[in-house]
Amino acid sequence: METATTVRTLVLVEGDSDVAALRALARLLGCDLDPHRIYIQSAHGVTNYSRLLVEFLRTHPGGRFCGMYDAADERHVRRALAYAGIPIDADECLESFGFFACVADLEDELVRALGVEAVERVLEAQGELTSFRRFQAMPQHRRTPVHPQLRRFLGTRATRKIRSAQRLVEALDPARLPRPLEQLMVTVDA
Repeated sequence: METATTVRTLVLVEGDSDVAALRALARLLGCDLDPHRIYIQSAHGVTNYSRLLVEFLRTHPGGRFCGMYDAADERHVRRALAYAGIPIDADECLESFGFFACVADLEDELVRALGVEAVERVLEAQGELTSFRRFQAMPQHRRTPVHPQLRRFLGTRATRKIRSAQRLVEALDPARLPRPLEQLMVTVDA
């Protein structure tokens, strides 16, 4: 983690693809992270939020924090806040603490926001549309709708997930961002 004097706001995310997506989003929106002392950190798994949040609060007293998570992992974010000594009631909304949920995951949010055709154009630009078509032809995927196929395909390789997250965000219309991304950027920019 950066030194106490260089970070004002910590943005916790689950993985490297989330970091790539948020950096691309900041560029898309013209938000220069460094002068605002905003640090986006991959936790390398939501179960590591507790340790990272405690470390941040210890080394950055008065620092701000926020983050993004998959809705199915809400219990881990609640546990992280409690572990860090932040009082939270069982029915309290995590958004009031600056944590925003993706319905399934970030890829799902991006596919939904862009639509199938736009995501396929990104895959084509990456030289991966043929691989996706082969993926679609596999017996276990043939009867699955295209949206879940795309979501699954994007996550089949770490390098694809990172590269695609960045490029999918770059293809977004800033006026039509997925809700978790929009709310997170509002929180970071506050």
